[in-house]
Amino acid sequence: MTTMDQPAIPQSDRIATLDIVRGVAVMGILTMNIVAFGMPEAAYFNPRAYGGDAGIDLIAYLVNFVLFDGKMRGLFSFLFGASALLVIERAEAQGLSAARVHYARMGWLLVFGLLHLYLFWWGDILNHYALIGMILFRFRAWGITALVKLAITLIAAQTLLLAGLPVAVAMNAADASRPNATAEAIETRQGFENSFGKPAPKEIASELAAYRGSFTDALAKRAEDGATRVLGALFGVGMETLTYMLLGMALFKSGMLRGAWPAARYRRWLMIGFGIGIPTYAAIGWFVASAGFSAFAVSLGVLLLATPVRPLMIIGWASLIILLARMRGWLTDRLAAAGRMAFTNYLMTTILCTTFFNGYGSGFYGYLSRAELYLVVVAIWALILLWSKPWLAHFRYGPFEWLWRSLARGSLQPIRR
Repeated sequence: MTTMDQPAIPQSDRIATLDIVRGVAVMGILTMNIVAFGMPEAAYFNPRAYGGDAGIDLIAYLVNFVLFDGKMRGLFSFLFGASALLVIERAEAQGLSAARVHYARMGWLLVFGLLHLYLFWWGDILNHYALIGMILFRFRAWGITALVKLAITLIAAQTLLLAGLPVAVAMNAADASRPNATAEAIETRQGFENSFGKPAPKEIASELAAYRGSFTDALAKRAEDGATRVLGALFGVGMETLTYMLLGMALFKSGMLRGAWPAARYRRWLMIGFGIGIPTYAAIGWFVASAGFSAFAVSLGVLLLATPVRPLMIIGWASLIILLARMRGWLTDRLAAAGRMAFTNYLMTTILCTTFFNGYGSGFYGYLSRAELYLVVVAIWALILLWSKPWLAHFRYGPFEWLWRSLARGSLQPIRR
């Protein structure tokens, strides 16, 4: 019997498995976030907007769309739900108030997220996780079946919510193309283009000027729409995020994210997730590219059609990582360390990337093509793998994990081993 054929990894290693999955997630999420760090915002959804949509740049986009786009964020959300449940269970086992422990953590996470959003990067996800995490506590005692049913209901509702978007884009395009089109119709069409099509040159120029300028210039740009981003994420993708967190809790309770399933069961879900997800995403990618990355094609394919398939891809990714985690070695040990310091590594990635790209640092914002951005990704991955394990050899937590824990508990926690 090979290592991967064993029915389950030892009990003492099961939380290490959770750390390995988290390590892959925090590194994998950079494959998409790097575009938001190094280019105008519209490039995140549409390569036609900026950064190249042909040749190797198109290949870079399609590979990331099929394999990583939304999947690493979703995997991170799965793990957030699982970790929240783990903290709640430990608090209850110690006779503490689980509600106080949970809401203290979420409250301080919200503070971290808002500071991250306004001071460093518009793409912060922490404030969104904190707000959805406050809702998540309500479902801590639900059984696996109930959690999965609610998750399916929410992702169906999210899909229905998004269904109106391509319809609105198509109807508006028809209205704005008429000879007697109103100024409102033309303005609305440009709004759709600015969001996920090809923005007006002045919109691109505004972002380039802000993020190639001083720290104050970038700060002012983020302050313009910071509150809109918080509320937009909450109402726009809140149900999807809660779906993933609920599935994370269900999969943690089932033993899946603990590494307790037999290898055959992981292989089955890997084949289901990737067997359905990869061909579907490839077809969507082909459709969007063939349509010239129009605003309609992006809204229909990238935003709508991909949504109900994404949970299967995320489960497929989790299954693959856990199977590979059973072949323990130097890489899995490094990934586990990266996962134990996921909060620190997430924030340090922002500090490194904004310093590299923004004008107050190295000033590469908007100068690298989409494919060239991934040279930066590889460099940061190497740093994460190199520094996380040596740090944890001397300290109990990453620096930001320690700060979060100390604030949530109301006293300085021991950090040295």
